[in-house]
Amino acid sequence: MARNGNGEQIKETFATLAEAIKANPLMAEGLMTVHTRWIGGTQVEGLVRNFPPMIIDEPPALGGQDTGPNPVELLLLALGACQEITYSVLAHQLGIQLDGVEIDLTGTLDLRGFLGLDPNIRPGFTKIEMRVRLQSPEPEERLRELAERVARVCPVEDMLTRPVPIATQLEITRPAVAAD
Repeated sequence: MARNGNGEQIKETFATLAEAIKANPLMAEGLMTVHTRWIGGTQVEGLVRNFPPMIIDEPPALGGQDTGPNPVELLLLALGACQEITYSVLAHQLGIQLDGVEIDLTGTLDLRGFLGLDPNIRPGFTKIEMRVRLQSPEPEERLRELAERVARVCPVEDMLTRPVPIATQLEITRPAVAAD
């Protein structure tokens, strides 16, 4: 089993959740909500549930003050964290001993796309490279099967590899006009 102390709890939690969803498929859909607010310059305050606010910013080379990670770094962080959580959950479910997982991610970004200098270059990552290090006594074949399964079910990897429709609703407010 994975090294963390709540392995049986993780296994039981996901087994119970799966059974509940099988019994009532309407339970399967969940909503994730975050709120962002532009502070000024390239700084944004991000709010997730009841956690302390997070500052998102750009490095000085992109006009920022480097007071927090930038959005594309957070995307890589989300992918790495989601992968590691998925490895842990699946290892518990499959009875695979997993003593450690570490992931390094590198995203290649061509700023010509973001700056509108070349319409043939996408504004987002042109590629993401991921190096996964698993610590385990399990046979390599079993760990490769685990990795393939993680790639199939990791929600963040799925969102990055298959288009997700984004519906935008624009609301415009006007500044109050001072009375004479």
